[in-house]
Amino acid sequence: MKKFLGIYLKNEKEINILREANRIVSIILDALQEKICPGIKTLELEEIALTWCSRFDVKPAFLGYRGFPYALCCSVNDQVVHGFPSERYLEEGDIVSLDFGIIYQGFYGDSARTFPVGNISPTSQQLIDVARNALDIGIRSAVVGNQLYDISRSIQSYVEGEGCSVVKRFVGHGIGRSLHEKPEIPNFVPQRYTDIPLKTGMVLAIEPMVTAGRDEVEILPDRWTAITKDRSLAAHFEHTIALTSNGTEILSRSHAEYGQGRDS
Repeated sequence: MKKFLGIYLKNEKEINILREANRIVSIILDALQEKICPGIKTLELEEIALTWCSRFDVKPAFLGYRGFPYALCCSVNDQVVHGFPSERYLEEGDIVSLDFGIIYQGFYGDSARTFPVGNISPTSQQLIDVARNALDIGIRSAVVGNQLYDISRSIQSYVEGEGCSVVKRFVGHGIGRSLHEKPEIPNFVPQRYTDIPLKTGMVLAIEPMVTAGRDEVEILPDRWTAITKDRSLAAHFEHTIALTSNGTEILSRSHAEYGQGRDS
């Protein structure tokens, strides 16, 4: 595995393993999506995710990671990321963000999506659409020859142009044999930064977290769950992508949601 500025560049064999890891993540998120409805406990979603991990004989990536106590991050309404599955029932009109990862043959898959629960308000749907579109726009900027902060700039510009905010406390990341590798990929352009050329072999997890209000967050007493400080709604989408000699490939895409031919 080669390195460039401290960033691991994956070869074809490693990308093939990462492709399968993220395919499994996508299948499990598809299965969870089918179960989301008013009246389901979020803890049931955790159990479903664990059952699918057993079927594929893979390890859940988040369970025990830095002490995180669940396999699934389940964040409802004003929860941004790292929400705990619980006895809470999802209700009509909620939105729920599921962030999930697995370990397959020593490599990590990682992806996140936000789902409506039953019929939701136009405001909630707009937020989900903006967050999903922000991910697509960020991925379109993630091409060999561009710079890392082209991704950040494109996401921030789009989200703020739609009247929403990008969360600045959490960022995307490289991924491979570790869940979080260099480089960090913010969804905004910092005041001071040194840009990094995007190179073939980079595998990146791009994950815009978008709020309907301000960007500030606070952490609940569980020391994990991040909520919006102004209690506005939040949405979160994430894909793992690979920069290959044939272009940018979305490794974790859902065929149900994105269909064929959506790679950049």
